[in-house]
Amino acid sequence: MKLVFDIETVGQDWDSIDELTRADLTRWLKKENLSNDDLEFKVNNIKDETALSPLTGEVVSIAIYDIERSAGAVYFQAPESEKAIFFEEDGIKYQSMTEREILETFWKIAQKYNEFITFNGRGFDAPFLAIRSAINGIPPSVDLMEGRYTYQQKGVKHTDIYDQMTFYGAMSKKGSLHLFCRAFGIPSPKEGTKGSEVSEMFKDKEYEKIARYNIGDVLATKELYEKWAGFLKF
Repeated sequence: MKLVFDIETVGQDWDSIDELTRADLTRWLKKENLSNDDLEFKVNNIKDETALSPLTGEVVSIAIYDIERSAGAVYFQAPESEKAIFFEEDGIKYQSMTEREILETFWKIAQKYNEFITFNGRGFDAPFLAIRSAINGIPPSVDLMEGRYTYQQKGVKHTDIYDQMTFYGAMSKKGSLHLFCRAFGIPSPKEGTKGSEVSEMFKDKEYEKIARYNIGDVLATKELYEKWAGFLKF
């Protein structure tokens, strides 16, 4: 059974991070001879990238899609909603949860599958999930990082379409999910919303918008996987 998944994350607000941690995140800048403008630019980039590390960010949404059953779900945070959110739309179930509940639900579902499909999941989603789960005291139920190459994977199989479509980095210009979708005639989930906007959407309490964006990435990854399986899988 095949499960496509993708996560969305947000970082801690810079002003809420302690001084020692901020110094740790920016200490490398002291080694560079930067103008004030360049220094400000790079510091702002670091502030914006706290969502990219499980040490300074958290999971706010996980979208999943079962290829055989043609059914999916999104589990997402909505901390300032007056009540829990639960609805179904176009065959996709949406349910609000805490981060801990999101992680517990994902790993419980993961036990039922023997193949996982992602786009850059080995480079981002899988390690982020593993570390955030450990931080929350939750043991992952499957090893999504076992062996980069499929022949090395003895447990569950993790097919990272980014690895497959770039032939494990052999392509000189590797491309984003948007570029691959564009080339293969798949509607891009990045048109209208970008991953870098998730933190702002979360601050603006646009929780359902994040969830819909998240499942858009998953459905695009599913279609890209089918292109790869149909024409490039040997």
